[in-house]
Amino acid sequence: MKGSRDVVSEQHDETGRPGTDQPGTFRRELKNRHIQMIALGGAIGTGLFYGSAESISLAGPSILLAYLVGGLIIFAVVRALGEMSVDEPRTGAFSYYAYKHWSPRAGFVSGWNYWFNYVAVAMVELAVVGKFVAYWLPSVPNAVSAAFFLVTITAINLVGVRAFGEFEFWFALIKVVAVIGMIVLGVVVVVMSINDNPALPDPTFAHLVDDGGLFPNGVTGTVLALVVVMFSFGGAELVGITAGEAANPGRTIPRAINQVIWRILLFYVLALAVIMAVVPWATIDGTTSPFVQIFDSVGVAGAAHVLNLVVLTAVMSVYSSALYSNGRMLHTLAHQGSAPAFLGRVGRNGVPVYGVLVSSAVTAVAVVVVSVWPDFAFRYLMAIATIAGVVNWSMIVVTQRKFRRRIGPDAARRLAFPLPGGRVTTWVVLVFLAGVVVLMALSPDYRTAVVVGPLWIGLLLVAYEIKSRRSGQGVALTDRAA
Repeated sequence: MKGSRDVVSEQHDETGRPGTDQPGTFRRELKNRHIQMIALGGAIGTGLFYGSAESISLAGPSILLAYLVGGLIIFAVVRALGEMSVDEPRTGAFSYYAYKHWSPRAGFVSGWNYWFNYVAVAMVELAVVGKFVAYWLPSVPNAVSAAFFLVTITAINLVGVRAFGEFEFWFALIKVVAVIGMIVLGVVVVVMSINDNPALPDPTFAHLVDDGGLFPNGVTGTVLALVVVMFSFGGAELVGITAGEAANPGRTIPRAINQVIWRILLFYVLALAVIMAVVPWATIDGTTSPFVQIFDSVGVAGAAHVLNLVVLTAVMSVYSSALYSNGRMLHTLAHQGSAPAFLGRVGRNGVPVYGVLVSSAVTAVAVVVVSVWPDFAFRYLMAIATIAGVVNWSMIVVTQRKFRRRIGPDAARRLAFPLPGGRVTTWVVLVFLAGVVVLMALSPDYRTAVVVGPLWIGLLLVAYEIKSRRSGQGVALTDRAA
């Protein structure tokens, strides 16, 4: 059995790396600062700005422990992906690795599952973007706002990967600065005991334990909150998609992945600890963002405007990342024979143009669905998206196990960026994710996902069988130039 570098599908230069100057190939134009900010921005989204209220109400201060545990699991998943990405940097990472190291069927399911997951996420992001625009421009219809941002983000992605990298860099920077600013402000408020709201007690870190202790709703509340917590981490695996277009993947990918745990500690654990010190956890009811409450508690004028800008930025960033990754995933699926061949073409500027346009068009249709049948979109399609994330993480870990088995123990010892803990770590991750599915089944809000998820995977398996029978044994992975 050959090592893991025996199949490569992109043109190469004399160093053995994919070429950057030839037309019709991907270009390694994502610099270190792009990769770092793309990875950093993936940790900050609407899940943090608004979803954290739900998780706090379930677990109280112990939500900090839930985010830490969930963060360690996601870190292990991304490290498993990083092990393969550094060994063989590929665009469309998940599907390619599953195809090569597991089976064509696994590559098909992994790729289409991930693609649809991000179509659903992008659909919801575009559907809600109008609400944030309407805060300043109430006369603008939601559909117009969604259409404007869809066209704008699509255009940015079509210009080239460097344009995407710059866009993500600056938009992620806005989110990062906003959260760090909130943390600094919160610490100052606690230290100086500033309180502009007489209805609330003075800020103090004692609030983390003085109302029912660290586990006010018991361990059960903390465990149930893990479902919400894990969904907040969706998108952390995007760094693996960028490996195929990173200027120096052997250096930038490990650095970005190793910082995942620190990002979780800073942006989730520390930020929420500061929020609950300023605003007692029991007063966080979800009617507004916890971030708005911390600004309001000290009388900061225009807090809602600031947060509205930050969340609008987060929505655009999420959609841009979704479109970027989906275009690359369709390219990979096309080269596996699992999608129409034209989706595998890459333009002279290094962009899979048709993959981006098709993904954008499907998202546009989905926005119409959200507008006409909002309950259908949010209750069912997002249920599929959430369970799809768990499926994706599970397949990454299983693929890493297959990868290790394929290359053999000798090659595994020479890996540049191995997963710490090896097989033990992968078993812990898989058991944990299985537990998350059980928790979803016990929760009325997420139970639908447990029913819809298997149906969705079953549909993908049937689609693969139909595709295979039409094409014989399927299309072998080749080195076709786009």
